Amino acid sequence: MIRRADPGDEAQIRDCAEQAYARYVAVIGRKPAPMVADFKAQIEAGQVYVSAEGDAFQGFIVFFPKGDHILLENVAVLPSAAGRGVGKSLVGFCEEQARRGGFKTVHLYTNEKMTENLSIYPRLGYVEVARRHEDGFDRVFFEKRLSGPAV
Repeated sequence: MIRRADPGDEAQIRDCAEQAYARYVAVIGRKPAPMVADFKAQIEAGQVYVSAEGDAFQGFIVFFPKGDHILLENVAVLPSAAGRGVGKSLVGFCEEQARRGGFKTVHLYTNEKMTENLSIYPRLGYVEVARRHEDGFDRVFFEKRLSGPAV
């Protein structure tokens, strides 16, 4: 089940980000942006959704409209739930919400040192469109053109 996050989810969202991104701290040389996000403000803005199986939190996604597209800013899955399609379901949910909102593309970025993501996103239909240094990070930008009507 995927649902909009509420303030009571903040601690689990923060813990999930810490667990999911901890392995990148040494590689990048500091905490990646998703580990220091203002989750409280994002939840209040209605930008965060959580995936749960029953009462068991599995992961979350942060996305919002930005100009003519949806920006998928963050997706993270607890290591204990990894490999079960949770991340793919969350990304698919984002894409469906984008279609329902009349958006034609979803944009995202990842750190170039998060090499797993550089192969995952293309398998989900995302195309690399740019690389640049931004906010102190070397980022790889992707986008996906959405097809088909909203369901």
